[in-house]
Amino acid sequence: MLKQSLSQKMLQKLSPQQIQLMKLLQIPTATLEQRIKEELEANPALEEGDDYNDVFDLDENPGYGDEAKQDNNEEGPEFEFDEYLNEYLDDDVASYKLKGDEYVEGEERTLPVPVENTFHESLERQLGLLDLSEKENIIAQQIIGSIDEDGYLRREPGAIIDDLLFSQNIEADEKEVQQLIKKIQKFEPAGICARNLQECLILQLEDKMEKEPSVHYPERSLALKILKNYFEEFTKKHYSRIKKQLNLSDSDLKDAIDEILKLNPKPASTVEGNSIVNQYIIPDFIIHNRDGELELTLNSKNAPDLRINDQYMEMLKGYRESVQGRRATKPEKEAVLFIKQKIDSAKWFIDAIKQRQDTLYRTMYAIMQYQYDYFTTGDERRIKPMILKDLAEITGLDISTVSRVANSKFVQTEFGTKRLKDFFSESMQTQDGSEVSTLEIKNILTDVVSREDKRNPLSDERLMEILSERGYNIARRTIAKYREQLNIPVARLRKQL
Repeated sequence: MLKQSLSQKMLQKLSPQQIQLMKLLQIPTATLEQRIKEELEANPALEEGDDYNDVFDLDENPGYGDEAKQDNNEEGPEFEFDEYLNEYLDDDVASYKLKGDEYVEGEERTLPVPVENTFHESLERQLGLLDLSEKENIIAQQIIGSIDEDGYLRREPGAIIDDLLFSQNIEADEKEVQQLIKKIQKFEPAGICARNLQECLILQLEDKMEKEPSVHYPERSLALKILKNYFEEFTKKHYSRIKKQLNLSDSDLKDAIDEILKLNPKPASTVEGNSIVNQYIIPDFIIHNRDGELELTLNSKNAPDLRINDQYMEMLKGYRESVQGRRATKPEKEAVLFIKQKIDSAKWFIDAIKQRQDTLYRTMYAIMQYQYDYFTTGDERRIKPMILKDLAEITGLDISTVSRVANSKFVQTEFGTKRLKDFFSESMQTQDGSEVSTLEIKNILTDVVSREDKRNPLSDERLMEILSERGYNIARRTIAKYREQLNIPVARLRKQL
């Protein structure tokens, strides 16, 4: 049976401005310029400008939303149009400069963008050299468009057939698609359009052997046999099983594996202009060491300064002059409401950018002070244990806010560009009772593994014993966790002949 009842409850909801700020905090400097450009295109009340004034507070102005709702109600109170315009226009013009007055880093610079053919354009150019029918050409174009940036064809022939039917209204069968895949696999670079790693390596090795048919390389023939028939054993480094099955010596197997290791698991990476190759890290912060004094600056190069468009303020002044001595009409009220909404939106975005810069600076300044010894010496062993909660207590910010700042941000120092996440670590107590960062333990672990005998790599149990001898009491499962975080494979997969 349904019943009616009254209840009270407290809810916490984020305002649109808070959501906008959180999104801005997450994006790195590399994409901030693009985000600002998008807002400039979407909101004509926002513009680039160099003049700096304090941001005015629109909330102090008389509310316009209620009056707008009362337009159709002739009994309602009259909208004080002139009073609203006078108070609104008396406020200061909103603006915000991404670079402070003390910013003296030099002229703005942009990264040079090379004009090159993309990977897919290279494949399409090679496709033009084939003698294909119109239907075959369309199918081949669809296949090339389905190749990812690593050079692999991840889509099944059935999915490609469906795509052709829906997008091109062309009926094709699996045989036609497979034949064209085989032709595209002959394109440069070798290994392109493979369905998996095994096929990719086989294509590359066969291409090498076809280009030099007169030269006999027994190790290549052996490598091809291993890839075709013993690929799983090869990937898991079950070398003893391969030697037994093929009756090989250690030297023969080593020569064959060396041939395989020369192949490229991502063939598209060799193509000039491929977006994977040209990736630049743009630091969000820059730390300078001025004779022992650390100086922190935000990297705001290439990001435009922001302000409210003067034309919108002039439009409000024009409306004020036009309605003097008479009551404003409904279209005039709607026009003012539209202008106010655009200016409000621009002001919110400017405030969000300003708050973003302030939050980023406060967080990075706290990290710089906390890890002062590292930033002055560059010695990673002097990085102190630090977690999000430590910075939250120092800055007064929420832990989630600190996390958003630290995520995907970089700082440029005289010792290189570092990811902010690299400065966060938990503490661990040594045998003598002192606390060390887990980063130090990971560095030791990396060093020990790099020096091990690759023919007899160290097991997690042995790594635990070595660290214990150095004063670090760590469980074997913790060693395994750190090893996985460092992308170090297990001992069996580190073994070499």
